[in-house]
Amino acid sequence: MSSDSSNIKEKVQEKGAPESMQQLLDEADAYKSSQYGDILDGVIMQIGDDGILVNVGQKSEGMIPHREMRSLRSEETNRLQVGEKVTVFVVRPESGEDPLLLSIDRAQGEKGWHNLQKHWDNGETISGVASSFNRGGLLVEVEGIRGFVPLSHLMVGAHRDGNDSEGNEWLAQMVGKEFNLKIIELNRERNRVILSEKVAYNEWREKQKEKLLEELRQGEIRQGRVTGLCSFGAFVDLGGADGLVHLSEFSWEPTASPEDFVKVGDEVEVYVLKVDIENKKIALSFRRVHPEPWEEIVRNYHVGQLITAEVTKLTDFGAFARLEGCVEGLIHLSELADEPIQHPGDVVEEGKPVTLKILRIDSERRRIGLSLKQAKEEAVSEEKQLVSEAVSSEELPPIEVALDTEPSD
Repeated sequence: MSSDSSNIKEKVQEKGAPESMQQLLDEADAYKSSQYGDILDGVIMQIGDDGILVNVGQKSEGMIPHREMRSLRSEETNRLQVGEKVTVFVVRPESGEDPLLLSIDRAQGEKGWHNLQKHWDNGETISGVASSFNRGGLLVEVEGIRGFVPLSHLMVGAHRDGNDSEGNEWLAQMVGKEFNLKIIELNRERNRVILSEKVAYNEWREKQKEKLLEELRQGEIRQGRVTGLCSFGAFVDLGGADGLVHLSEFSWEPTASPEDFVKVGDEVEVYVLKVDIENKKIALSFRRVHPEPWEEIVRNYHVGQLITAEVTKLTDFGAFARLEGCVEGLIHLSELADEPIQHPGDVVEEGKPVTLKILRIDSERRRIGLSLKQAKEEAVSEEKQLVSEAVSSEELPPIEVALDTEPSD
């Protein structure tokens, strides 16, 4: 038992008052000797050349040497004032003539390790600032503790090599930047903290995807960025989640390859085709952002109209001709000529424009029936009509009528 506790007990026995007992016991707790490793809150009493005197509730003030506050930036050190509160780590307890030795650096370190353990246990994302680098990755400061982010766990670093000059230059540019990170290994005994930007980013994207899946509605038009291309389509980032645009949804016109239409990094508008919350899939469309050509056809064309179209394909049963864009109609073999023919090539040629008559427009089945022979017949009929009208409009010579002016007998 310490002499302080003995003295207090003697006083308690002398006074015998409950209120005095509690007061004396409180005094005993206040002057209880600190141990190595204790984290204490104190108040700055004096700032001198040798360090800072701090009152931490002991019988005498403790000293923080300058070497134990190197973690403070120069501007932070200059702002320290008498009366300001500080958190300190007990490096050496008070003993005999040896004063209480304290440390701000170690207090921050212990607090940092405590916070890191809390983040690790809760699976939280933390922020860190890159302080330096080596060929393996970035050294970062997190909660006052130095950690390490391997190249393979940096978003761009996986594609870099820290051994070459280009890789070193890229790593040097990262120093001073802030990163969102996830702890993937924490070992206090080995003073080891390994972090990952990739894991933090992937978890963020997963949360964003769940949020987007709840917000997205079929029929919406959204802004996005092309993040990847494959043989069957393109992936578009909608702000944390990728959706797929199938090749069939690229354009109203035939598209042979995604590279013919977009490239990675393009900012695009997409139409939301389907949202599958259960399977976490989003189907998108490029072409449905714009009106379907058939809507224009219904508005701009009608049965009986004569049009000029380009022959695009010849088949055994007829020929196809493009009206506009990707909209094509069929000229059946029976509608190519008055007399029987063996093949459309006997009458028309691919790539050549022809005058055609619209026979029918089937909006439901997206089909148009065309006729070359009826267009020709109508053209001939119109020509005959024009000739007839021209003839009938010609002025006939005046008819002279002899008038007998003499009186008759």
